[in-house]
Amino acid sequence: MFYDRTKIYVKAGNGGNGAVSFRREKYVPLGGPDGGDGGRGGDIILVADEGLRTLVDFRYKRHYKGDRGEHGQGKDRHGKSAEDLILRVPVGTIVKDAETGEILADFTKHGQREVVAKGGRGGRGNARFISNTNKAPTVAERGEPGEERWLLLELKLLADVGLVGFPNVGKSTLISKVSAARPKIADYPFTTLVPNLGVVRVEEESFVMADIPGIIEGAHTGAGLGLEFLRHVERTRLLLHVLDISGSEGRDPVQDFEIINRELREYSPALAERPMLVVPNKIDLPGSEDNLARLREHLRDKYEIFPISAATGQGLKELLYRVVQILPQLPPVEFTASPDEHRVVKAKKDERFKIELRDDGTYVITGKEIERHAAMAFLATEDGLMRFQNILKAMGINDALKERGIEEGDRVLIGDLELEWTEGGY
Repeated sequence: MFYDRTKIYVKAGNGGNGAVSFRREKYVPLGGPDGGDGGRGGDIILVADEGLRTLVDFRYKRHYKGDRGEHGQGKDRHGKSAEDLILRVPVGTIVKDAETGEILADFTKHGQREVVAKGGRGGRGNARFISNTNKAPTVAERGEPGEERWLLLELKLLADVGLVGFPNVGKSTLISKVSAARPKIADYPFTTLVPNLGVVRVEEESFVMADIPGIIEGAHTGAGLGLEFLRHVERTRLLLHVLDISGSEGRDPVQDFEIINRELREYSPALAERPMLVVPNKIDLPGSEDNLARLREHLRDKYEIFPISAATGQGLKELLYRVVQILPQLPPVEFTASPDEHRVVKAKKDERFKIELRDDGTYVITGKEIERHAAMAFLATEDGLMRFQNILKAMGINDALKERGIEEGDRVLIGDLELEWTEGGY
């Protein structure tokens, strides 16, 4: 099954907690702190694999979670970092942040790797908090939460040659004759609903050909699933514009040529400038000679024309040899043809923190930095509570709450952490 778009959720592993521990050995009455650090959580990494042609694996599993790092232990034993979670995607996949639209990765080469969610760092053990004023700290850090986000995966086929044209002009028949691809073929429009890929071999040379489902007038606005099909043309190096030169469907092939080119231009001006060979098909049928003469007159020397009959094989050899001659001169198309679509949209930088007063009188504090501090806070000891209070004070949160009119006994929520305000703080 061809599957070229999906949405998945990724959650990198949390870091392991740091340990609170002290040396307890015979004849060492004042053993210092020896709590080890927690290990790093596992990253979520996408890797491009040229052996994959579809995103169908992500259809049946959409949630991926990395392992957390091991917790630190006494005797300065640090927790082991978690293994990264590797997810393989086809070459040609674009990865976007579902919330911001930011393009996180554009996989154009086999083996390309991108970290799409970073694992949380391990919390520090109490051995890391010793100071001149506190020789026996009872504070540590919990592991940092791993990044989490929804991702949009969109596959754009990477092929050397793309077949474009109206439905039922013989594109599927052509690819079936010159490669091992076996698309569904029938004598009615829109038989092909998904792109087909085939490897074409010409003596010692070979190239990848993509049969793009038929494009119709208005495709650039989405008519006839046009946007679904047109984006697969973007990364082909050479276009073969296939026409029904016999006019057997009651259409004018010269007019068809102009309509398809206009759709390509409206979708992406750069795509309309892609090298193109014109391939009048069905020259074995009545009426083809007159239409071919009209087409030559209309195009003059602007495009090379290779008349064929995909059904009988007439003209295929000449066409394929010309393709093999042209391809070495064309660079690979590594990025999308539309500059606007490929532009990386950066999310607006958030404020350091925000304070919201709910109807029930609860103050809710949000912000990436403060929520991370809250998640890692170690509040089981007086040292740990004091450290977190100092962080809130240093960030200006206490002053901001006072300006908002907070009173004794009011609740304060930071992430999953619930605190109660007192005159001295929390």
